[in-house]
Amino acid sequence: MRRLSVYLVFVVFCACGTADEMAKPGKNPSALLAMGADSDAFNRSFSQLLTDYFALKEDFIAEKDSLPLNNTARAMVVSADSLALGELKADSSLIETAKTYTLGISAELKGLTGESTLDGKRKSFQILSEQLFDLTRTVKYKGAVIYHMYCAEAFSDQGANWLSNNREIRNPYIPKKQLNCGTVLDSIDFRQKK
Repeated sequence: MRRLSVYLVFVVFCACGTADEMAKPGKNPSALLAMGADSDAFNRSFSQLLTDYFALKEDFIAEKDSLPLNNTARAMVVSADSLALGELKADSSLIETAKTYTLGISAELKGLTGESTLDGKRKSFQILSEQLFDLTRTVKYKGAVIYHMYCAEAFSDQGANWLSNNREIRNPYIPKKQLNCGTVLDSIDFRQKK
């Protein structure tokens, strides 16, 4: 038993020493940053996905009829399905995770178009918002700051989240009653600081 304890202490000590060596910066840190940059094709495709999402959010704020909402959702399906994940500079497991989120986003958008009520469409939008938030964090999109918003009063006080491209609260769930209801929960900012 004592030998096992000594062995574990030795392993922990060695692991700590190795971590310190690995944490030292390389000779050319700017080369590492350049290697981590995603391709223009990926950034353009992800930017289009976000643009379509924000247009859908604005449709909910304006409480548009089903036809405009469905058209915007269909445009976002095209953006999700054509997301250039092959251009993402990441390991294969991260790309597979991103593909899973993308498939979920596309499926939820198709479900949203099939909903017959505005409330049903908003519930799909809530799920879509969470999937897009997770996708954005997974791929570490560097093109813009994305804000994760929350309103506790949405869906009869069950609460709901959405994403925004600015800090201004514009609630897509109860816009006529409480357009400014909500708080910023989090922000995603992977832009490189200069």
